[in-house]
Amino acid sequence: MATTLDLVSFLVLLSSVCCREPQPAQENVSPIINMQLDSRKKMLSWNYIRNVSEQECVIYTPLGSPTSQPPQVTEDDTHYCIFRNHVLHRGANLTVNVTCDGNVFQELLVFANPGVEGSGAMNFSCFIYNVRFMNCSWAPGSRAPADVCYQLFWWASLHEDEVECPHYIMNSEGMHVGCHFDQLGEPQNMDNYFFLVNGTSRTAAIPFLDFVPFQAYKIEKYDPPTNITITYNRSHHIIKWDNPEIRYDLSSYVLYYELDIQRAGSSSKTKHVFQRGQDPNVYLMPSSAARVESTFRARVRYVYNDLWSEWSPTVLFGLPEEREPRGAMFDVVVWAAAVPALLLMCLCKRFYRSHKLFPPIPQVKKEITGALMPTLEVAWDDGHPPPGSQEPEDVLMVEETW
Repeated sequence: MATTLDLVSFLVLLSSVCCREPQPAQENVSPIINMQLDSRKKMLSWNYIRNVSEQECVIYTPLGSPTSQPPQVTEDDTHYCIFRNHVLHRGANLTVNVTCDGNVFQELLVFANPGVEGSGAMNFSCFIYNVRFMNCSWAPGSRAPADVCYQLFWWASLHEDEVECPHYIMNSEGMHVGCHFDQLGEPQNMDNYFFLVNGTSRTAAIPFLDFVPFQAYKIEKYDPPTNITITYNRSHHIIKWDNPEIRYDLSSYVLYYELDIQRAGSSSKTKHVFQRGQDPNVYLMPSSAARVESTFRARVRYVYNDLWSEWSPTVLFGLPEEREPRGAMFDVVVWAAAVPALLLMCLCKRFYRSHKLFPPIPQVKKEITGALMPTLEVAWDDGHPPPGSQEPEDVLMVEETW
């Protein structure tokens, strides 16, 4: 009986050994396990079951070139790579390449953005204004269902939790198409804002929309230039203005100004002037380039973006040497004409008064002259007039007879 049992046990053992599939050697098994992707943080993470000597992680995206980087490790021996400057909403392939015991291993993770293509948000943009406010906007996808509801999440650090938009902006159909942030907190020199727009619908899955980090100092829309003054030094108009208040501590040189100087009464437009910021901001305009009435206004932006400020209030200025000499010459001409006229009026008035008080006596001059002047008597010698005298005239007396 014992011999029979031993025989049966031997046959069972032999059968199990013969039928068992061969196990691969440990050196042929990939040491990479638990590979996963956090799409919000764009963080690929994994663990190892054996020590590795070389390692790298690589991301492939449809519109980008492959990017590799060395992994980092946490306190619990989790290895990870963060691809913050890539977008995932178009899908991505991510690989981890390692060398272990002289063998090279590669693990691949294929990521696809779930949802109906063309239903996600599009044309996303944000800008900071008035130092502490921010507005973001987007447009519905061309294939978005009528009941789609978009949601915006943002965070300033990968170590922070995302925060949903506090104040949504809606279009005429009640759809979320923007967000207003009324408090950005204290600025940091290296502020980076991360955004993610996803959507929900009862009829279809909506893919999310992600972005590379927004560098906050590059998306600020400044206030217009302030404290504009224009003075004149006989050769130039000296135009000065102050830099606007901005959120971040940047050099004045990264401010870019557009100056609009137009001549009044001219149908043609003068080309605008562009210049970098200074301390202080000064523009010298030759006096010959300005007429009596000219206008000045300015606007500003960060040199590496296109977010122009609004135009400053328009300032009127003129050319003193054209306006003042002409005014002085006009005054001289007026006075030159007025003074003789006044004198003539005074003389006429005085003569009129004296003429009225002492009216002239008819032929008084003849009578007085005849009485006062002596009669000239000339002696003739031998019946001849003296030299130089006129010949006497013969007077014919005619008597009238009746």
